[in-house]
Amino acid sequence: MTSRRKLVVGNWKMHGSHKANAELLEGVLAARPFGADVAVCVPFPFLSETAVTLAASDIRWGAQDCSAHEQGAYTGEVSAAMLREFGCRWVIVGHSERRAYHGESDQLVADKAKIALAHGITPIVCVGETLAQREAGETAAVVKRQLSAVIHTLGHCVSEMVVAYEPVWAIGTGKTATPEQAQEVHALLRAQLLAATPRAGEMRLLYGGSVKADNAATLFAQPDIDGGLIGGAALKAADFAAICRAAG
Repeated sequence: MTSRRKLVVGNWKMHGSHKANAELLEGVLAARPFGADVAVCVPFPFLSETAVTLAASDIRWGAQDCSAHEQGAYTGEVSAAMLREFGCRWVIVGHSERRAYHGESDQLVADKAKIALAHGITPIVCVGETLAQREAGETAAVVKRQLSAVIHTLGHCVSEMVVAYEPVWAIGTGKTATPEQAQEVHALLRAQLLAATPRAGEMRLLYGGSVKADNAATLFAQPDIDGGLIGGAALKAADFAAICRAAG
């Protein structure tokens, strides 16, 4: 098995303020070292201050979305080129909240991943099923369909992305997929990627969905789970640091 360094990414979603961000990042920085790659994906207005705060550290930063367009008359959109100017290493694309609230299609998500890579930013491509889809036995079909669009769009660059499996029914609900349930889907995704690239064994697959300090180590111990995309727990320095230590 290829040795893959664990990755933990905090998704702040639409949270934050100057004061809260400073306290959070100070706490996370003070808790190092972690023994894993760590990043935070912050709201657009806070990218500059986050970059300044983290510039001299080993913690990276990124955004929670980007436009599928290079530039133009797209009011309210933020391009990958702009993110790159702020030193973003990562960008989340296709989060279930974007798919659900903004109607993002599988192809749009794939196009965003492609443009991010073109600007040297690693896309964290999110896939996951709803509770109704899981109960109907459609989990495999849903995640494979979501990932397929990205595979076909990225072509030979597919191995350069990170994939995050986030069961929609576990995001912010307090419910978490069991390690066995999560591993089953991760193994399925790894097999699908292996059919597309010989480097699939080197790719990092993250789990997201109510990851907490007390369940992180068990989840991260699964053979195809290479870290986590962390929501609520990423807003508390002690909790996020504990998850990062579990990854290390």
